[in-house]
Amino acid sequence: MKTLRYRNNNDVKPGILDKDGNIRDISKDTSLLNEHNCVSVVSTDLLSLTLIKPPGELGADIVIGTTQRFGVPLGFGGPHAAFLSTKSEYQRLMPGRIVGTSIDRDGNVSYRLALQTREQHIRRDKATSNICTAQVLLAVIASFYAIWHGPKGLKNIASKVHLFACRFNNALRKYNYEVKHSNFFDTVVVTNLKNRDEIIKRSLKEKINLRIFDNELGISFDETCDEKIFNKLLNIFKIDEKNQTDTNFSFPFNLRRNTSFLEHPTFNKYKSETEMLRYIRTLSDKDLALDRCMIPLGSCTMKLNATTEMIPITWPEFSNIHPYAPLNQVSGYLELISDLERIICECTGYSGVSFQPNAGSQGEFAGLLAISNYHKSLWKKDKNICLIPSSAHGTNPASAVMAGMKVVMIKCDEFGNVDIKDLQEKVNEFGKNISTLMVTYPSTHGVFEEDIVQICEIIHSVEGQVYVDGANLNALVGHCSLPEFGADVSHLNLHKTFCIPHGGGGPGVGPVAVAEHLIPFLPSDPHCNKTGAVSATNYGSASILPISYAYIMMMGTKGLTNATSIAILSANYIASKLDPHFPVLYKGKNNKVAHECIIDLRHFKEKTNINNEDVAKRLIDYGFHSPTMSFPVPGTLMIEPTESESLFELDRFCSAMISIAGEIKNIELGKWSKENNPLKNAPHTHLDLINENWDFPYSKKEAFFPFGLKVSYNKYWPPVSRIDNAHGDRNLICVCPPIENYA
Repeated sequence: MKTLRYRNNNDVKPGILDKDGNIRDISKDTSLLNEHNCVSVVSTDLLSLTLIKPPGELGADIVIGTTQRFGVPLGFGGPHAAFLSTKSEYQRLMPGRIVGTSIDRDGNVSYRLALQTREQHIRRDKATSNICTAQVLLAVIASFYAIWHGPKGLKNIASKVHLFACRFNNALRKYNYEVKHSNFFDTVVVTNLKNRDEIIKRSLKEKINLRIFDNELGISFDETCDEKIFNKLLNIFKIDEKNQTDTNFSFPFNLRRNTSFLEHPTFNKYKSETEMLRYIRTLSDKDLALDRCMIPLGSCTMKLNATTEMIPITWPEFSNIHPYAPLNQVSGYLELISDLERIICECTGYSGVSFQPNAGSQGEFAGLLAISNYHKSLWKKDKNICLIPSSAHGTNPASAVMAGMKVVMIKCDEFGNVDIKDLQEKVNEFGKNISTLMVTYPSTHGVFEEDIVQICEIIHSVEGQVYVDGANLNALVGHCSLPEFGADVSHLNLHKTFCIPHGGGGPGVGPVAVAEHLIPFLPSDPHCNKTGAVSATNYGSASILPISYAYIMMMGTKGLTNATSIAILSANYIASKLDPHFPVLYKGKNNKVAHECIIDLRHFKEKTNINNEDVAKRLIDYGFHSPTMSFPVPGTLMIEPTESESLFELDRFCSAMISIAGEIKNIELGKWSKENNPLKNAPHTHLDLINENWDFPYSKKEAFFPFGLKVSYNKYWPPVSRIDNAHGDRNLICVCPPIENYA
């Protein structure tokens, strides 16, 4: 299989809609590529495909685009949810979070993330998934937009948009303006303008921004356009055709869509606000979220998202700004970003920062690109080795490979620290070729690297750079800064330490912070044709930065420092209470952990057949989300309480874990068999509760209310029981519902 960048007149062939809004028939292009055993990748506009023949029908193999047109605010560039769709033959090669259809213990349909979702941790340096920045929450918004409007409503919206473009095109031509394309969807480009500057001046007076080219102007319409705005545009171009109409499509008949779409009942069912609200509530009730209990996911830092932090992102002054709006129109945004850059530099001790990366993995990539370009600027192109400890997050080696580096693994010692001896041996072996060392501090094992200063000195001795993964910054803010140890670059996770919600996987922001000598190599403007840009806009997911800004402003220096202290204290409190029942795998020399701890469950397997998944599922019956499973050590649970949880909630969680330890003991003593017990059968659903044929060797009270009836007021009922994991990996979700759903 070959991949080819197909060129015509020295320009890369665009998708059906090019950057100027021109609609083309790509079927000949895709056919030619197919003849040469090449793969075609087509970029498209999702809304336009309700009227225009979709790329798949024109022979495209892979289709990419963004769902921003489906109800997601511009947000000064983001966050937006991109999509990547393929023919079925390529679906197993797709990176990112892919849902599989499975069945639970009782044969009910259920869903799980397929195995390839976790391939970062499985394939390490061979992984591809960290090119993806999960934007789950934005995908959900776009989905609800499609559900609300349905295929008919979306087609009406697209027709309205296209009609405005057609009307404007006809008016321009009537007044002898030269329009660049005759086939378009929503964008009209006026070319060879002699009075361009005058038109721009009039447009700004009307508070309308036009897209400015060298001697052209672009006008794009969307569903927010109305007759008032349309008439303003006519006045800007000195056109007196206010009542002019045109109901004809501008593109050829053979490119018009004649196939149905969004046939699933979900997109055709909810036609009132009441119905839609109830549907959303039904979905949310299936989730176990932070508003119900602690989510102790290690390495994730699941913190409280205060209402005050969230309100500003709804303001149109933040949400409705185009990423390339004139700078004099975004002074408030730029001031917020500038303040936040200064704050992040003060918190971390670094000299410069870029908010362009949309996620931690992108921040890693940006930091490694900065290091690589720095070495190249010194004519040290042979420095291409990236040293990475075996405990590192799966995105680390994947990012290094993407940045053009070769990965060499470093061992860890029995305490979870970098093995200094092995590090020194690798440095002696690769010396002058070492570009960087990627290390997490505190480590992914939940301990502070005792020799972090020495580690940095060893790397600097061969003129390498030290990249410190800032994912665990919640253990450092206000107490120490990474450059003090010798770090040169770090990425941060604003969706962790600085309180942006995780949103089921996104949106996130992964700013990259650097020492002074690396500032020139921070991500560049995506439109300046320089290397280093990692996102389509300068500030990535800009519209959610007010969340972190508000959080920091409310906390202040003292609050941020105290938060770190409490996070570490809470982790050590849990570690000390659970250690007698579930041994804490790694501790520092002072017998303490950092902001998270790893408990070891592997020893239960031989005597009781209980593993970490069984404990994780049983925790649901107790009303808790599971800690992180099998990362970075298989058969373990990684627990991170953060500072957001009260002593009451910490005790409640510890009580649940200790109670589960007692249940495991009962299995060991023979009260329940290894195959039929509350852990192996967990979680227990409401269907189990009403099942008259209860054939388990324990009571319903033991199954559903292990804490007792008195604390059942906030009982969480899982929608499905134990899921068949392998089944979900084998069967990726199909957009088509089973035929019985139409009965």
